[in-house]
Amino acid sequence: MIPIGSDLTERQRIDKWLWHCRLVRTRTAAAGLAASGHVRVNGERVKAPSRSLRLGDVVTVSLYQGVRVLKVTGFAGQRRSGAEARLLFEELSANDGISGPQGRSMAE
Repeated sequence: MIPIGSDLTERQRIDKWLWHCRLVRTRTAAAGLAASGHVRVNGERVKAPSRSLRLGDVVTVSLYQGVRVLKVTGFAGQRRSGAEARLLFEELSANDGISGPQGRSMAE
C-alpha cells in the first residue's frame, strides 16, 4: 500500500490499478481492456488507459467471467499478493459465484 500523504494516494491510472488489483494478468491487458471500452468509472466509459482514479470511485469492469462492480478503497505502488490486492477495492456486485461464458457458475 502507498503511504498516506504521498501524491500517489490521491489518484492512480486505471490500467495500473486494474493490474495491481489482479483483475488482469498483465498491464498491457489492463490498458487494452480500458481502451476497448469494457471499463466504466462512475458510470462513464473509459476511453484511455491513462484515465485517473480517485478513492471512492466506482469501477465497472466487463470481463469474460462476467461484470464486476468495484469501489476504489486504495492504491498500490507495485503489484503485490492476492490478499493485499483485495484491500484495494470493495466488491459491490452481487455475484455470489462468478458466472462463466455460458452463464454457469465457475464453482460447478
